Amino acid sequence: MAIPKAVRCAIYTRKSTEHGLELEFNSLDAQREACEAYIKSQASLGWNVLPQLYDDPAFSGGNLERPALKQLLKDIEAGKVDIVVVYKIDRLTRSLADFAKLVEAFDAKSISFVAVTQQFNTTTSMGRLTLNVLLSFAQFERELGSERVRDKIAASRAKGKWTGGSVPLGYDVKDKKLVPNQKERETVNLIFKRYLELGNFQKLVEDLDRRKIISKKRVTTKQPDGGGVALTYGPLAYLLKNRIYIGEMGHKDKWFPGEHEPIVDRKLFDQVQKKLADNAVHRSARRSESGALLMGKLFDDRGNKMSPSFSTKKSVRYRFYISRALTRGRKLEAGSVARASAVDIELAVIGDLRKRLKIGNATTDAEIIATYVDRVELSEGAIKISTTPVARIRSNEVLIPWQSRQRGSASIIEPKGARQPDVKLVQALVRAHAWLRDLQTDKFETVEALAASVKLHPKVVRQELRYAFLAPTITEAILSGDQPATLSLARIPKTLPLTWLEQCRALGC
Repeated sequence: MAIPKAVRCAIYTRKSTEHGLELEFNSLDAQREACEAYIKSQASLGWNVLPQLYDDPAFSGGNLERPALKQLLKDIEAGKVDIVVVYKIDRLTRSLADFAKLVEAFDAKSISFVAVTQQFNTTTSMGRLTLNVLLSFAQFERELGSERVRDKIAASRAKGKWTGGSVPLGYDVKDKKLVPNQKERETVNLIFKRYLELGNFQKLVEDLDRRKIISKKRVTTKQPDGGGVALTYGPLAYLLKNRIYIGEMGHKDKWFPGEHEPIVDRKLFDQVQKKLADNAVHRSARRSESGALLMGKLFDDRGNKMSPSFSTKKSVRYRFYISRALTRGRKLEAGSVARASAVDIELAVIGDLRKRLKIGNATTDAEIIATYVDRVELSEGAIKISTTPVARIRSNEVLIPWQSRQRGSASIIEPKGARQPDVKLVQALVRAHAWLRDLQTDKFETVEALAASVKLHPKVVRQELRYAFLAPTITEAILSGDQPATLSLARIPKTLPLTWLEQCRALGC
């Protein structure tokens, strides 16, 4: 009797929640035991269990972002697996679209797929049809559950109940209800009053910075030290428009009387809304007056859109473009040229295209931009133009050497100090702020996950993150090249204190 060829069987298990995982024998163990028993029943066909565990505890079946599943697919690609065995189909996925991707990956390597309680073979058309039907019901069940949750939240909000989420500044949560925080209540009212007095966000941000007013501190399992940062344009605009402060609870674009106590007087709130609306109209008028040819198409070299603006001095109006990072109070996120003369940039772009494409004076500057320019990126040493297919330029890209005017010229350019910044120090500073933002926005749940993505040891990442916590005066000095001689790349992550006062004392700034 011929000995059957060995068939390598990989068992995949998944559980949606953490509940019960702490038990000695949990759901993952039960799934694996059932799969092992089924594989043993097929021993006459040469089926053998692979020792590798493919377990995904506390992962949703709604997507493919699961570590064990990714490892399984890698092993399939490497030719280490013949059959994938699961307890039920929905353990592998609950999405028809994802299932189609998996079947395609399995078919490419002639991999069979077996569910021990619903035995099918995906190498046959009938098997795929039956699996698709079953998966349609699994997806329907998942979507039905999501709809129930959404409907419950909508009904609760309509009754004015707090259903969770980020707690706004001015409130705490007690017994699943919003209750005023007296200290933060005073802060919120101060912000509303100061906006009315100052009239715009730029002055308000500077005023709040001087008063050392920061966002609400948030303690979660993922972010034990979340929040507590300087307020910038976006968060301030959201705060000033938030109707929760006048005792209302919102769901999508509708607002209902809330169960919680209002902490801002309605008359003050309405005055602020009118001021916000007036400022929005004024900004739109300023933009339309500017006649900026590159509006919506100009970006700095860090991807920030550059918006048109102008200033008037001695009855002379100077047009310029300014990085949106600056207008939102995030100077560290701006590119190498954050503010520059509109005339200089527009003349450089239009002049080069007229010469390169042999365009005569009959075609206006505005027509050239609209017809041939898709995107313009501005950096310290060059202007990069991404052209439209109409221009018929190879690779659809033009690079123009360009330098911003020096300080004191007619153009309005971000001033530079006499000393040149330490490039490596500035790069470390920018990288640290980018890493901190990734952790704050939950792009990476842990430092370890972040370290793995950048292929560095977690200890190195933790040390370099300290650059993001430098005193503002030290940060500005680094960017301008005026940092103390005692400040070096090696000193910050190892010996420099964390508190701003101690940092300045240590460096003599």
